[in-house]
Amino acid sequence: MPLKINLKPGEKIIIGGAVIKNGERPATLFIENKVPLLREKDILKEEDAVTYCSKIYFVIQLMYIDGKNMLDYHNIYWRLVRELVEAVPRTTGIIDRISQNILEENYYQALKLAKKLIEFEKEVLKDVKNRR
Repeated sequence: MPLKINLKPGEKIIIGGAVIKNGERPATLFIENKVPLLREKDILKEEDAVTYCSKIYFVIQLMYIDGKNMLDYHNIYWRLVRELVEAVPRTTGIIDRISQNILEENYYQALKLAKKLIEFEKEVLKDVKNRR
């Protein structure tokens, strides 16, 4: 059963590593096979990956859409994870779930969990800011 994607005018999407930008009118795409796919709202640009959690999300995104450099991405991921867990041990539970998905090559599921990790990070930073 194909995956149906409705795109807004000007919306971008990554399909199988290709960045596709919709034209001026809404469009419907049907994806007939299994391929890495990210909607614009889920795409993180490298220059926006400025915190540990966003960097983790970004490197998982690269694992998902670019399988050619997997060894490099894994090395970066495990370094970031070690540093994050050392600094914020409370992240261990979600990091374990993300890592399990990565080991099972379920990169999309890992991305969804990494999004939750970013939300956790925002809350922690908000709490720290409010204490000042």
